[in-house]
Amino acid sequence: MDSESSPDAMSRRELLRMIGLTAGGAAMYQAMSSLGFAAESPGHAPPDLAGAPRGASVLVLGAGIAGMVAAYQLRNAGYRVQVLEYNGRAGGRNWSLRGGDVYTELGGATQHCRFDDGLYINPGPWRIPYHHQGIIGYCRKLGVALEPFIQINYNAYMHSSKAFGGKPRRMREIKADYQGHVAELLAKSTRQHALDGAVTPEDQEKLLESLRAFGALDKDFTYKASLAASDRRGFQKDPGGGLSARPVPSEPIGLTDLLDSQLWGMLSMGDAYDMQQTLFQPVGGMGRIGEAFGRELGPLIRYNAKVTAIEQDPRGVTVRYQDTTRPGSSLTARADWCLCTIPLPVLAQIPMNVGRELAAAIAAVPYSSSVKLGLQFKRRFWEEDEQIYGGITYTDLPIMNIGYPSTGFHGSGKGVLLGGYIWGLSALEFTALPPEERVRLGVEYGSRIHPQYRSEFDNGVAVAWHRVPFTLGCFGLWTEETRAKHYDDLCRIDGRIALAGEHASFIGGWQEGAVTSAHDAIARLHARAVAQGEPA
Repeated sequence: MDSESSPDAMSRRELLRMIGLTAGGAAMYQAMSSLGFAAESPGHAPPDLAGAPRGASVLVLGAGIAGMVAAYQLRNAGYRVQVLEYNGRAGGRNWSLRGGDVYTELGGATQHCRFDDGLYINPGPWRIPYHHQGIIGYCRKLGVALEPFIQINYNAYMHSSKAFGGKPRRMREIKADYQGHVAELLAKSTRQHALDGAVTPEDQEKLLESLRAFGALDKDFTYKASLAASDRRGFQKDPGGGLSARPVPSEPIGLTDLLDSQLWGMLSMGDAYDMQQTLFQPVGGMGRIGEAFGRELGPLIRYNAKVTAIEQDPRGVTVRYQDTTRPGSSLTARADWCLCTIPLPVLAQIPMNVGRELAAAIAAVPYSSSVKLGLQFKRRFWEEDEQIYGGITYTDLPIMNIGYPSTGFHGSGKGVLLGGYIWGLSALEFTALPPEERVRLGVEYGSRIHPQYRSEFDNGVAVAWHRVPFTLGCFGLWTEETRAKHYDDLCRIDGRIALAGEHASFIGGWQEGAVTSAHDAIARLHARAVAQGEPA
């Protein structure tokens, strides 16, 4: 017997309804948690939506990750669910461009992706940290296979156009030499008793030994050309076999040159919590997650539906929308409740009768500018010529970085690089250019790191997020001030409308933010639905 039909469940639901009517939503939600209804999830677990009112309906706006997570959980709980999606596909920013795909940006520029079969670029999210167990859990449920995403590759490059004659250096060289010089300086300070007031004599001995290991220092605590240092930074001549076996140590970069290069500033790229290995990617492209959700939800999603107005009244929510395949069409959908996951720059342009606090919050959050370049080459020269297998090269050029594929190693055919992941002012400058010019510049800048670009380039695509019609930006940009003033208002339910998405989370720009935001929003919507009882 399911909980919907049990006398016990009915009595608890009636009790919750009475609490909600007499003491308010907050007290009712607290009671629901203690009774096991809509209990708080431990960060990533879906909420308990047991006891949904029979026949209650929810209209979900947007079939991105937040919208589809919400629709999946609400449907499974017994709600009648309909999803309206602007695009002709599921996923939103969860998106992979493959050969044969056509994409038109604001302004009318249309790109025809000509990648070979099996190759792709992820214009939006491209990696999943191991601790983002919410989105990983849905991959598991939906059968989306994951594979490792290589974030850090010590054999990739660090490049400054102003240092070392503009020639790139291997990350392992920069890392080993920076650690070595810092370790030597600290060891020298320790041996000169400069740390006597801060470190006991016993701990100084331990510190010196740790510095020797950390920096590959010699017996005199000096960082210089040696087998130990070369074992970190690479050899001038690698060890081998036979009479030519003897390795030749390489010469470290001098401290002054290293500091002047500013490349040390890129060493921490893999240290942030969300960038620490292990990271994952779906086999075949990030868009496999959106596609799997789309298959799971099937006819619940109405595609090519452009929302034009959202109107709520005491009994429900009516949404007006157009079928983009039929210009001039005017359609409506109605439900008891509405979960809106439309990105805020788009939502701000849609008439919606909500309170001043929510309206102000929607208008207060700008979206970041970002551009991604997908470049196909005639061969995987980065592997064949330079032994770079996955990872990221960092540069001070406007393209900012180059991402190498973490799969398909030693493939004999063509390969696709992330030829640039561009932010800030450079992103705005690239966005202002036609797509073909963005690609051309990506090839020009990339050739300063990989000379093979010019002869090996085949074709490319360039997605500028401020010109993506369904988001008008990459992700929500909160500041401490705007969060303090508007975040809670953005997340609170306004009448019968709730918002969800990465913008309604503290994990902005990540799919996990969309997942956890959806979980939180539907738990609170469910609490209100239970409090109000059966729909009219």
